[in-house]
Amino acid sequence: MSDFIKLSHGSGGVEMRELLMKLIVNRVEDKLKRYGDGVGLDILDDGAAIRVGGKYIVVSTDSYTVKPLFFPGGDLGVLAAAGSINDVLMMGAVPVAMMDSIIVEEGFSIIDLERIIESFLRVLREENIALIGGDFKVMPRGEIDGVVMNTTAIGLADRLIIDKPAPGDKIIVSDYLGDHGAVIMMYRLGLAQKTDILEKSLLRSDVKSLTKLMIPLIERYGEYIHAARDPTRGGLAGVLYEWISETRNIILLREEDIPIREPVRRYSEMLGIDPLYLASEGAAVFSVDPSIADEFVSFIHSLGFRNAKIIGEVKESSRLSGKVILETVAGGLRILDPPRGEIVPRIC
Repeated sequence: MSDFIKLSHGSGGVEMRELLMKLIVNRVEDKLKRYGDGVGLDILDDGAAIRVGGKYIVVSTDSYTVKPLFFPGGDLGVLAAAGSINDVLMMGAVPVAMMDSIIVEEGFSIIDLERIIESFLRVLREENIALIGGDFKVMPRGEIDGVVMNTTAIGLADRLIIDKPAPGDKIIVSDYLGDHGAVIMMYRLGLAQKTDILEKSLLRSDVKSLTKLMIPLIERYGEYIHAARDPTRGGLAGVLYEWISETRNIILLREEDIPIREPVRRYSEMLGIDPLYLASEGAAVFSVDPSIADEFVSFIHSLGFRNAKIIGEVKESSRLSGKVILETVAGGLRILDPPRGEIVPRIC
């Protein structure tokens, strides 16, 4: 491991996981990785839970440093609100409250800050989520890049979704993948001004809250959902490797069934980036019991997510355990490597 922090340590891939295990997780005693009957560092999900009486209080905190702050389809405010809401939803909870912390660079435009905050508050109003507190700091000019937001979402759950895909499970995605990562990639690599793809609205971030998807699914199929995650940093590949890497199972994907918009596929492949590693901020990935998989997809379609598909399944394998295998459109098989390196920095 490097002696210095690199951008890859924040990209949601192998380097980040290794760093967090070394610096934090392995230094915390097992008895302090959770509280009571809840879950915490013992499962390394996108949130934690404490059991109080007959319910779980689910909490997720995240920091958002996206650049640019405003992008087709959203901005920092929408991203900060929806991102933490979705993390709580993926653990099986209904979000009820939010706290925020905003750090701003001296000299930043108050008009732009107002736009960001209004976007943030609009999401909370639409979802009927209370803003119950927060913090505000200003850093000297040049000591922070614009604005950084931290949000903590709080939800309530009768039962938790703990990510434990089982052999036979079907892997399902709710929508197109990679939209958000592709948009930010175009800006971060300086290509947004060199193509009219963004101006023609062919490519927009998918950032949104997933309450209208998740709450009906939790109520109707909660016991059949063995894992749920929104594929942000590290994309689909990152999520699947987190689920499978320490098991004796494999995940077999069918490339032709994975929903990716043609502009996302075309521009990412042109730049040598596999779209399966690009972030989505308005899609979910599930591992569900095979007995209800087809019905599950049909129900997602009825909720307005018409691009939902079964894209693969979990299988037992002693020889290739812990791997994600991709059946390509050409009919071959290849191992989909876990995300590594600086794929697209500062996407969220």
